[in-house]
Amino acid sequence: MTIVRDSFYLNGEWVKAASPDVLEVTTSGTGELYATVPAGTVDEANRAVEAAAAAFSSWANTSPKERGEYLLRISEKLAERSDEIALTIANEVGMPLMLAKGIQVGLPTMTFSDNAQRAMDFVWEEEVGNSTLVREPAGVVVAITPWNYPLHQIANKVAAALAAGCTVALKPSEVAPVNAYLFADIVHDVGLPKGVFNMVTGLGPVVGEAMVVHPKTDMISFTGSTRAGKRVMELASAMVKRVSLELGGKSANVILDDADLSKAVPDGVFKCYLNSGQTCSALTRMLVPRSRLSEAEDLAVASAAGFMPADPITGSSLLGPLASAAQLQRVRDYINKGIDEGARIIIGGATPPEGLEKGYYVAPTVFSDVRNDMTIAREEIFGPVLSIIPYDTEEEAVAIANDSNYGLAGGVWAATDEKAFEVARKLRTGQVEINGGAFNVVAPFGGYKQSGIGRELGEYGFEEFLEVKAIQHN
Repeated sequence: MTIVRDSFYLNGEWVKAASPDVLEVTTSGTGELYATVPAGTVDEANRAVEAAAAAFSSWANTSPKERGEYLLRISEKLAERSDEIALTIANEVGMPLMLAKGIQVGLPTMTFSDNAQRAMDFVWEEEVGNSTLVREPAGVVVAITPWNYPLHQIANKVAAALAAGCTVALKPSEVAPVNAYLFADIVHDVGLPKGVFNMVTGLGPVVGEAMVVHPKTDMISFTGSTRAGKRVMELASAMVKRVSLELGGKSANVILDDADLSKAVPDGVFKCYLNSGQTCSALTRMLVPRSRLSEAEDLAVASAAGFMPADPITGSSLLGPLASAAQLQRVRDYINKGIDEGARIIIGGATPPEGLEKGYYVAPTVFSDVRNDMTIAREEIFGPVLSIIPYDTEEEAVAIANDSNYGLAGGVWAATDEKAFEVARKLRTGQVEINGGAFNVVAPFGGYKQSGIGRELGEYGFEEFLEVKAIQHN
């Protein structure tokens, strides 16, 4: 049965959409219609911002303890409904259900509890010389979120903004909006004051842009493509609005000549293929010593063969489909481009996997003999496509890793953590994992160069939503 949502969450209540126009959401595993949500108008986008503006003063003056208690209740409700939300996101995005519960719901649950505690424990005032420094909320925040980790990105923005005392107008991705409705249901259930959180679904050029340019919007927190991020920045600059951007990536995984390839290569394949490669921080460029290229290729093929995709709901594979027909075509085009430019395909390709002609499936793909000037090494593919790039010296490897418009994440493998740490320091990127280091939900996440501006998660993500006022005294 198709899920039908016909309202927006405005000023503490569900308000039926004015326009009959809807956005169709498909099931990634089959391509069939999964849900419809309303296509918001400029007027409804404006109402969301205005409701947030009307609620700001009261919410900003609510005690940090009380704000934290609301966030804790949201975290608890997310945990209670984790099975339902995970199933929703598995259908919308294609992440296998076995992973979706821990990642797509588990991370947001932790983010809300972390920001709850952060609000309660934060030092809001300090003395510096003859000044009292006061931290205050930035104001009305417009949050525009992507489809690949939809609830995770909502949580990164909304939890920190609410903890800081900001109010929010959310425009979730039209590709995966159903989880945002479940989140808004939870916000309503916990009794968050009216106008503190508002949500309108719709297209970016309509709803998103209207929210960005609204005179009462103080800050925009955007996650998405670099192209769309540039547009947000351009619009915001006209009124000198504060902007936080988390954009694309083309992250390098540098495997040094003394590394254990039997561990480094399979881990690197998994870090490229997680969420079907639909991860901005995916390690999509694997840099290996030319002398060990053949060994790395064999390990990559063997590892990739274990990722043959399956239905995200009923299957047991760690690889599901892509999120949409548009994304499927995009990834196939990049695979064909790689072949045309002379990269050597060693497993996978653009042909649909056998038995999976329905839905948005791509076979796990690995290219070798990739040069860093090739399109597949320069541009973000957002699919299960790994590029193996050989190098001759450590200095060359670092130069290749840094030769990118992006700088979001990276990896280094070496015989010792000390050596890996030494190389990690040389990478111009916001996060680096060494020898398979795990993702840390309270470490700052964000990038250098065209990967964005600002940070999300933990202390640094929380402080993005604060202004600092200096009050001088005798």
